[in-house]
Amino acid sequence: MFSRKLVLGTIAAGAALSIFVTSQVRPVNAHGDVAPQAVDTAGLPQLGEEWLAENPWRDPSSEYWAIAVDIGASGYNQNCARCHGLEGISGGLAPDLRYLEADDYGDEWYLERYQNGYTQNGITKMPAFGELLGQEAAWAIRTYLETRPDDGALDDHANRLKEIRDKIKEMSDAGKSPAEFAADIDAFKAEMAEIAATVETGSGAPKADSVAARAVIMLDGSDGSLKNTAEVLTIGLSAAE
Repeated sequence: MFSRKLVLGTIAAGAALSIFVTSQVRPVNAHGDVAPQAVDTAGLPQLGEEWLAENPWRDPSSEYWAIAVDIGASGYNQNCARCHGLEGISGGLAPDLRYLEADDYGDEWYLERYQNGYTQNGITKMPAFGELLGQEAAWAIRTYLETRPDDGALDDHANRLKEIRDKIKEMSDAGKSPAEFAADIDAFKAEMAEIAATVETGSGAPKADSVAARAVIMLDGSDGSLKNTAEVLTIGLSAAE
C-alpha cells in the first residue's frame, strides 16, 4: 500500500497531472503537444466564474455526487490517465492521485495545478486546464479521483465477486429474461452492496466508487443487464489486481 504522505511529498517535489487520449498509446516525453479534450458536464450545475476553494460534490449524499463521479471518470480518462493510469492507478510514471487527500490541502494543491499547469526546465509537463475545461470539469475529475478504492481494498472479496460474476454470466448465457432470476438478482445485489460499503478510498473520502458498487447499479433487471454486469465485474476485478 502506498503512503499518502510519501505520494504527496512526491507531488510537491514537482510531479503533475498529465493528459491522455484513451484510444491512443504513444511514447511520453512531454505533454504540451496533446490537446486537452473537452469534458461534457451536462447534468452538473454551473458554478459561476469565481473558482470555489473546496470540492462542492465530495459529500456522497449530494444529488450531484454520482453524476460528478461519472463525468469525472470520462474527463480523467480523456485528459489525465495517460500518465496517472486507468482508474487512477499509477504505473510509476507520475504520482498516484488516488492518495491526494480529500480535504482543504488536497483541494488547494489540485486546483493550483489544474488552473496553472506545470512546466519544468522549459518543458510543459501539463497544460493549464482552468480556462480550457472550466471548474465544473475540475471538480468532477477531483470527485472521481477521491472515490478510487485504496490498494487492496477488494482483496478479501475478490474471490466471492468472481463467483458472483460467474453465476451472473451463467444466467446471461441461459438466454432467459432477468425477471426469471429476480430472487437471485436481489440476493446478489444485497451481497455486493454490503461489500461495497466496506471498501475504503485511498484519499480518505467517505465513499468509494468500487466495482462492487458499480455492479449493484448495473444489475437493474433490464434487458442486457446480466451481460453488462458480468462485464463490469470482469473489467473492474482485473483492474484491481
